[in-house]
Amino acid sequence: MFVDRAKICVKAGDGGDGCVSFRREKFVPRGGPDGGNGGSGGDVVLETDSKLQTLADFRYLTHFTSQSGAYGSGKSKKGKDGETLVIRIPPGTVVSDAATGEVLVDLVEGGSRVIVAKGGDGGRGNVSMKSSTNRAPRIRERGHAGGERSLNLELRIIADVGVIGCPNAGKSTLIAYLSNARPKIADYPFTTLKPTLGIVEYEPFKRFIIAEIPGLVKGAHHGKGLGDEFLRHVKRTRLLIHLVDLSKNPYEDYMTVNEELKLYDSELIKKSRIVAANKIDLPEAEENFRELVHKLGRDSVLAVSALKGTGLSELVNTVGDLLTQV
Repeated sequence: MFVDRAKICVKAGDGGDGCVSFRREKFVPRGGPDGGNGGSGGDVVLETDSKLQTLADFRYLTHFTSQSGAYGSGKSKKGKDGETLVIRIPPGTVVSDAATGEVLVDLVEGGSRVIVAKGGDGGRGNVSMKSSTNRAPRIRERGHAGGERSLNLELRIIADVGVIGCPNAGKSTLIAYLSNARPKIADYPFTTLKPTLGIVEYEPFKRFIIAEIPGLVKGAHHGKGLGDEFLRHVKRTRLLIHLVDLSKNPYEDYMTVNEELKLYDSELIKKSRIVAANKIDLPEAEENFRELVHKLGRDSVLAVSALKGTGLSELVNTVGDLLTQV
């Protein structure tokens, strides 16, 4: 199951208490204090793991607590520090504070680490509290509490190119033809229920990652259809392929998707984009294509057939050229 949002609660380990102790060796007069300090609590760390692709691990496991520090002991022995708890998440995860909504970090690269809850410091034992005026202190410090917070995790897929469009525009067919991805293909709306990633190799030693963004309909930014469940993934892409269906009303569909992108985030409409008019092999496509070209301009539209492979070489080369510029 593809899960791209989760809420977790993290609690760092508490510091161990300091110790009150006095030396009592037989041949050591006036032994003095020897209570050791408590150990520090373990931190909670988020680390990106390139092997992970979803946040499904946090569907049911939502509370994480690291180890607390051990108490200090006699003979000036410091308590053992608590072990750091490492929580592994997929690259592309945005971490924010659930209480304030503040974005704490955007972890893009694999192997990135960030401390999200700091372990508490250990308390001082009485050996650390003696002074010239208090040679035999009978007090100690308690360990400090570890940090605790709730976090929102939001996964945004990382791809060079995102394919957007209305349901049944042919996005899955296009991805399957161009790449090694094998998305589900069917003739009903919302066949694709999760973003699909594929790798397109178009020249020796040249490739790009392409992602299919599930179909958008009017009102998507308010949650209609699949809604804004997947609009967030468009943000991470460098370039968009806007696929329109020539068997329907391509210009109207084009404007609908544009409006949804703009209403969700005005910055999305500024992304570099290629308009690909799909299903050019159908009888009614020629007239619709001419109308679309008239409204958008010849240089703005490429005629393709994701099913037959028509025009896809030109599309891939155009994408490759644009990626060197963005």
